[in-house]
Amino acid sequence: MGGTVCRSVEEAADQRYDYVVLTTKAIPEVVKTSKIFEPLLRKGYNEHFKQPTYVIMQNGLNVEVDLYNAIKALNKGEPKIISTAVYIGANMLEANLVEHNDFDRVFLGVYRHNDRLTSTNTPEELELLNGFSKLIESGGSTVAIVPEIQRVKFAKNFWNVAFSGMATLTQYTLPAIFRAPPDGTGESYSPYVCPDTAELIETYTIPLIKGIFEELITLARALGFPDAPGNEGISADTGTRILEGTKALHLRADSTHVPSMLLDLQKGLPIEVEVIVGEVVRMAKEVNVEVPRVETLYGLLLVVQNQILRKMKERPQGTSGAQD
Repeated sequence: MGGTVCRSVEEAADQRYDYVVLTTKAIPEVVKTSKIFEPLLRKGYNEHFKQPTYVIMQNGLNVEVDLYNAIKALNKGEPKIISTAVYIGANMLEANLVEHNDFDRVFLGVYRHNDRLTSTNTPEELELLNGFSKLIESGGSTVAIVPEIQRVKFAKNFWNVAFSGMATLTQYTLPAIFRAPPDGTGESYSPYVCPDTAELIETYTIPLIKGIFEELITLARALGFPDAPGNEGISADTGTRILEGTKALHLRADSTHVPSMLLDLQKGLPIEVEVIVGEVVRMAKEVNVEVPRVETLYGLLLVVQNQILRKMKERPQGTSGAQD
């Protein structure tokens, strides 16, 4: 199968596409999705070509809204957007070197604007989802089509709010919360929980994480997500399962994963604070749910983001990476 590599969306906007896939970080305060796809939203393009189905493969909540509104303004019918929850364990260790574990799973669902209650795919929606699913599966990924994607994305966001947020603020990876010290007979590693104050981690840090999850479950109920297992809703034990699963992974001596938000901070790149944490705060305000722990994380992460953006503006043009 042949293909063409283009340097920009502008250069690629000369033909019709069935699917257009977005896999960037979602940083709306830096660039909005509608701006990225602007060449495909122009009058000239739409006079010659039908709008494609857009596939948004990004972390966070409500990442589809900006693009939906931009397409809707074209008056070309209801926008066709596939939203996703992507689970992947990978870190870029250095230029052109990516560490990828054996976990790779993609959940697909149709984006329905302002609708979190519909939980059945129409034949037309299934056709869109199956067409893209076959493309991904042919590359070796595990794909699941779900009837309502927003509750799956909301459940995935539990981990990012609590663990990416805390790792970024503390600038330590998750073994600093869970892993025992080396026993002196095996492999040396860091970080780990220092025995001197390990009891305080159990007394204050772990309950903080549990409290964040409790706030998210309360919000899920207010948003209409049912107490149901798997991809059918947000079950009451979602936080417990995420906490125990994360603990099991990061107790191990070979735990090296760096949450992506922390990795971006380390590289001096903008973090996904708005779509991961800020959007939770805004959604909670809309339904009058108090989320004080999540709001505290958001307020502190805003300072981190603010300084990343400040340093980016101060860099000489043409440079990249972390600089003070």
